[in-house]
Amino acid sequence: MKKFTRSALAAAIVTIGSTGGVAFTSTATAELSVNIGAVSNYYFRGGSETDDGAAIQGGIDYEHESGFYTGTWVSNVDFGDDTSYELDLYLGFADDFDNGFGYDVGYVYYAYPDARDDDGSLSADFGEIYGEVSFDTGPVGLYGGIAHVVTDSSDSALERKDTYYYGGLDIPFMEVYSAGFLVGRQTFDDTDENDNYTHYTASLTRDAGDWGEFSFNLEYVDESDEDVGAWVGWSKTF
Repeated sequence: MKKFTRSALAAAIVTIGSTGGVAFTSTATAELSVNIGAVSNYYFRGGSETDDGAAIQGGIDYEHESGFYTGTWVSNVDFGDDTSYELDLYLGFADDFDNGFGYDVGYVYYAYPDARDDDGSLSADFGEIYGEVSFDTGPVGLYGGIAHVVTDSSDSALERKDTYYYGGLDIPFMEVYSAGFLVGRQTFDDTDENDNYTHYTASLTRDAGDWGEFSFNLEYVDESDEDVGAWVGWSKTF
């Protein structure tokens, strides 16, 4: 989920991004927030969306005390063609309870407005429904979820019925640091099973207060020709 992150710093998973989903509480009042960020490489489920280049990212979120949320998020991309940016639209319900249990369910639409076929129709967009459960033990936060493609265009990276499974944990320490680990499995409905893959993400996050959050991240995909990727990021929420 790429964009739904407990830490404003971790980009990437439905990205359901690289380290889990946004957490909202039942006691929160309705509010609007804005986030901005920069990453040295924009990874989505183990693969670079910027041809190993940097990205500027940001979004706007609305959260209601009922648990409902909606928002949008944008990032530059580089697919080796005319596509220059990604625009995500999402909505859902999420809540955390006093016993540490939480949930997050919703829908996200990944749009690439300047990726079009010759007739002008959108060619790369797709949409997913997703769900996540989490449990905060205090010393460690655990989470796991699933995202399932329900709509796709003619040239989208994922096709209808493709599914992504993931699980991970967050370990806060020394008040301002957090270590995160995620394992994700991407499966494709209409291709050979050998195309399915697993990826692994590890991150170290530093909360710098008014200066935002900084992170160092490692990415690995279980394919023989893949090396470990590394990227750094910064983000801030207002």
